[in-house]
Amino acid sequence: MLSYQQLPSSYCYSIEISSFRQCQVKSFGKKSCLEVPYDQKARHRQIWREECSNCARNIFRMDIQLAIIAFAIHIVFFASIFDIYFTSPLVHGMTPYKTNLEPPAKRLVLFVADGMRADKFFSLNDTGQSRAPFLRNIIETSGSWGVSHTRVPTESRPGHVALIAGFYEDVSAVAKGWKENPVEFDSVFNESRFTWSWGSPDILPMFAKGATGDHVFTHSYPAEVEDFAEADASKTDTWVFDRVEEFFNKSKDDQVLQQRLQLDQVVFFLHLLGIDTNGHSHKPFSMEYLENIKLVDAGVQKMVDIIENYYNFDEKTAYLLTADHGMTDWGSHGASHPDETLTPLVAWGSGINKPGPSNKKEFHDNFLEEWSLSHLQRMDVNQADIAPLMSSLIGTPYPLNSVGLLPVGYLDNSLPFKAESLFTNAKQILAQYEVKEQHMQQTTLTIFFRPYKKLSSSGRLKVLADIKQSIKDGAFEQAISKSQDVIKVALEGLNYYQTYDRLFLGISVTLSYLGWMAYLLFQVIHHHTNLLPHSESMSRKPHQINVTISFIIIGSLVTALLVIQSSPPMYYVYCLLPVLLWHAVCQNYKTFTTAFHQVSQNCGFSSILTNGILCLLGVETLVLSLFYREVISIGLVAIAMWPLLSSMRRNHLVSLSKVLAGVCLFIAGIFCLHQLPPSYTSGVYRVQLFIIVMATFLVHSTWSSIDQGNGLPVINQTLSWCILMASFFVPSAVSMAMIPRLLSIGLAFSSAYILLSTSHEGFFCLVLSVVMFFWLLCEQKSSKMTSTKLLEISFGDVTNLDRGPSRKLEQVDLRCAFFFVFFILTAFFGTGNIASINSFDPSAVYCFLTVFNPFVMGTLLLWKVSRLISNLLPPLTMYQGTQPNLPY
Repeated sequence: MLSYQQLPSSYCYSIEISSFRQCQVKSFGKKSCLEVPYDQKARHRQIWREECSNCARNIFRMDIQLAIIAFAIHIVFFASIFDIYFTSPLVHGMTPYKTNLEPPAKRLVLFVADGMRADKFFSLNDTGQSRAPFLRNIIETSGSWGVSHTRVPTESRPGHVALIAGFYEDVSAVAKGWKENPVEFDSVFNESRFTWSWGSPDILPMFAKGATGDHVFTHSYPAEVEDFAEADASKTDTWVFDRVEEFFNKSKDDQVLQQRLQLDQVVFFLHLLGIDTNGHSHKPFSMEYLENIKLVDAGVQKMVDIIENYYNFDEKTAYLLTADHGMTDWGSHGASHPDETLTPLVAWGSGINKPGPSNKKEFHDNFLEEWSLSHLQRMDVNQADIAPLMSSLIGTPYPLNSVGLLPVGYLDNSLPFKAESLFTNAKQILAQYEVKEQHMQQTTLTIFFRPYKKLSSSGRLKVLADIKQSIKDGAFEQAISKSQDVIKVALEGLNYYQTYDRLFLGISVTLSYLGWMAYLLFQVIHHHTNLLPHSESMSRKPHQINVTISFIIIGSLVTALLVIQSSPPMYYVYCLLPVLLWHAVCQNYKTFTTAFHQVSQNCGFSSILTNGILCLLGVETLVLSLFYREVISIGLVAIAMWPLLSSMRRNHLVSLSKVLAGVCLFIAGIFCLHQLPPSYTSGVYRVQLFIIVMATFLVHSTWSSIDQGNGLPVINQTLSWCILMASFFVPSAVSMAMIPRLLSIGLAFSSAYILLSTSHEGFFCLVLSVVMFFWLLCEQKSSKMTSTKLLEISFGDVTNLDRGPSRKLEQVDLRCAFFFVFFILTAFFGTGNIASINSFDPSAVYCFLTVFNPFVMGTLLLWKVSRLISNLLPPLTMYQGTQPNLPY
């Protein structure tokens, strides 16, 4: 910061003040200026400080307003992601369709083994035996099988919706609640005459609440049972099997229940959570996970025996076993890894085909050989295809919003039944397509409407008539083929209208992004650089009437179009925001032309080209790091070379001898800590070191307790939360000096970080903290604004920056901003992928909770990766001499 003593004493000074600019001290010789003789230096110093303080407050208020606007705009940007990519696929107003022919089964039993991977289920163990002998025998002798391909997100809620309702719920529904139905949708359960279900309280209620009438009955255990630290997580499956057995035994004494069970279109749903819980706790390759598969197999066999005996082996029961999703090797799910998206499907019983000859040539993977099933026919399906399969087996209407294609290969029935079932499937999907098309046509101007060309209104009627005629003529194979073709085209049409507004909204939001960046560039040039002449920067720009009128006309046209098309309220925000932003930019276009002219004069073409290439490489590095984590390592190496290639090399800042000397002094300081005189600060440090030791012990104690089957001790959980809360407040007990405060923050954070670590993360935290500390040293050494020694800098100096003028931004500030953003990405992606929570090991939060709670777990993991760099900005602003409220 410039002080009065640094000003030349032989000059007179004038102060020019603007409510929108920082005060600037200049040398003038004109008498019209406010002249201050040298002998009045003390009074001049006081006036200068007062006026600078007023100007700094004005700048601070202006930047606060800009920060509020920025927050609101980024909320709009965030909301646009859901409106563009994650809109609900549901439409309403269709007529339900069902096959009029007699179905093969009167009842259906659906087993869903939550979190069961296809490879772990189908593959043999080390001795060549199946982990599921009963189901393996079904596959080889009396049923059909295949792989069910799920979609992202591979979570329990969307997986069960796809299985039972037949459509892929939008991703945003995951955040709307697990037990509640955010929207009303039809399902196999809703269309059934009666459904009885047993299992998790996270899954069952959402289908019962969405059902019309009182015909879906749920039986679930308490939520507290879903404990990842439970010694025997498979007890949830045992609970389900025991309750189903009790249910059928009780029905023998309940006449009403017995009558209901004898009706047709009955569904029994068994949700088996134990495999998923063991996968999270012990990983899918663990003995607990594999033994749980064996337990499920035995339970399924027991249920089949009970049901068959209850119905006197009437051969009117169909059985399906599948999973909602798989699981990664590190015990999580949610993304698109094959271990998560490939799940088993086994079907047997009434109406199900027997094993067929091998068709391994249809598949390009090696699963058939790996699973020793190459001699049998494999029939893969999409997860949503299972819903129409269940409807076809028991003769219920297809779920209204189902997008599944009936897998006729699983049906052991006549060709007329298969043809009629697929024809019904086609009519049900075409009904959705018609409603979707009508909605888009009604909300789009005729001149702008672009219909899906492959499926016109006349074309739909013609193809349905052709299929109906083929069935009437007995050309069932032809009817089946035509139905499958029209279903595929209809699904493409549904996707076309589902993403109809994506391009329009994407262009609007992109224009908003560009306009916001241009407006921020204007703010930086106008208020924080020396690129504008003094007269240009201090004067208000004249009102651009023509520009304003033009943008008023544009905004009015956009609003009129949105009103005519009955667009949703957020569409107005997305479409009018770029109009407002670009109006502000165009009003100040002279700022950009003047700045560009100034840069062209001061810098040569080669310098501009070099800096442009460096900026482009830096931005591309940041972008590539989101897709290829190896780029982060390359970037870290490049950053390590920066001190060697800059002026700091000439100052011998990073000479090997001094680095070694610093390390030695640091180690020596550790051993000499006991020689320091007792002080309040050193006492805080000792407490924090003790907390770190305690955190390490808590991690070891918690894992030992879980491994022994005793779960998470309450005392460990209580201390872990206390340590986490203390990490926010303990550093404030240390002095404001930078080194003591940063050390205290690092110690406090390390204790909480250790509690959220499983293996190498603790070392990553240490190394990254040291790297960022040395970066601060480099920035402090290279800063032109301060010659203050590191030990003399205080966090209180941040407040002083608000009370006086700060320097203007320079080219080197781009480097500092880039490093800051790069370290943010390094902290986020160093130990996991924040873009997909499933890449984190769920066991990292076991010191805090083991009962399933995705939102608390996600918050803890997000805090873990964000806290590393959260305290880095204030020291940077002090080193660089910039205002702390100035956004990079």
